[in-house]
Amino acid sequence: MQAEDFPNLSKRSLKRINRARYKAREELKDQNKDWVKNKYYETVDTLLPQAVDTLPRVDYRNLSEEEFRNKYELPRIPIIITHAMDDWAAMKKWTVKKLAKKYRNQQFKVGEDNKGNSVKLKMKYYAEYIKCNKDDSPLYIFEGNYGDHRKKKQLLEDYTVPKYFTEDLFKYVGERRRPPYRWVVFGPKRSGTSVHIDPLGTHAWNALISGYKRWILFPTFTPRYLLKQKLPDSEAITWFKYIHPQTSDPNWPAECRPIEVIQGPGEVMFVPGGWWHAVLNVTDTVAVTQNYVSSANFSSAWYKTVKGRPKLSKKWLAVLEEHRPDLVKIAENVDMTKPVDEQGDSSSSSSSSSSSSSSSSSESDREEDRKRKKRYSRRSDRDRRSRDHRRTSSGSECYLQSREQQGSKERKVNGDEEDRRKRSEGKRSGSEKNRYHREQ
Repeated sequence: MQAEDFPNLSKRSLKRINRARYKAREELKDQNKDWVKNKYYETVDTLLPQAVDTLPRVDYRNLSEEEFRNKYELPRIPIIITHAMDDWAAMKKWTVKKLAKKYRNQQFKVGEDNKGNSVKLKMKYYAEYIKCNKDDSPLYIFEGNYGDHRKKKQLLEDYTVPKYFTEDLFKYVGERRRPPYRWVVFGPKRSGTSVHIDPLGTHAWNALISGYKRWILFPTFTPRYLLKQKLPDSEAITWFKYIHPQTSDPNWPAECRPIEVIQGPGEVMFVPGGWWHAVLNVTDTVAVTQNYVSSANFSSAWYKTVKGRPKLSKKWLAVLEEHRPDLVKIAENVDMTKPVDEQGDSSSSSSSSSSSSSSSSSESDREEDRKRKKRYSRRSDRDRRSRDHRRTSSGSECYLQSREQQGSKERKVNGDEEDRRKRSEGKRSGSEKNRYHREQ
């Protein structure tokens, strides 16, 4: 950002914003031009195909915890929940103007540098940045430590965790030991998160205070190679530009067709563990989001925690023995020698018939995915053997050629030695004849 392009920004604000931009995207060579080189601020509305919202809504006031668990949480079905935020103070207090006033000198995380360190910016500077930025992929506040901060923890007073998500099994290991799990999210238009799966088998909920978000979700069995392709960068808008159009191609696997949704203010998005998802902010947005583990997804979370965070899993099991001994038995029955998706979810044994049918359906989908992966693996094996054969053949040819060249060299050397021997014998016989004549 250059001063002449933003005359309303003070020199100090411009300096702080540019410093944060540089640290967050050090790979950009020209910091003044590369942030806006694609001019998405002019074309983003026409760049992407119009979203077709295919996700149903359920009313928070009419859906009990048991119904939510059996219909959506256990069978892992995404859903939008309405009227869950009606009494939140955040709906009135979390505007950019009010937040910039109350937390103006508090620093919020807007990215990470190449070493993984947090890049932070004061709220007063970020509020100015939102008003005037034209970046292709703007800085995005994703603050996860607000609950531990003297001032920022007041944000916790402005909302309550919806009743479906209050069971939080990682809480037993303590706030200091548990993985990061909650964030306040302030995103300008064109910002977002590229396609990913939430860590450690956790479910997630995202409550939108203001603005609109565009979500695209893929089933758990969608092959990674379809979604994680090589792109110019890892920004959300880049993924939506290059990969999203492929999903409507006839060659895209029918069973891996995505679910799309436009989330509006006051709506809560439920994302089950294992689902691939990407998010793009259609307008400037303010939201709060949280990942959690309940008894419904404990088997999956336990398997992935043992594999990914073994030390944490030992501490977790120790405290569960005291607080939730019923889950310890489930943990002991999880087979760690095969993927958790291939095992029955022992934590969902009390599910209704509807969740059982969904489970059997998802199991058949997973079986089909395994077959597809096997076919893909076979093709890869054939390609690898073909490459190895070509390498071996070319290697043999090179070997034979080198042997032939070596043989010709040896024949030439032997021929030269034979010529020298004959010349030497000729000289010797001539000298002997001369000596004979002299003696005569």
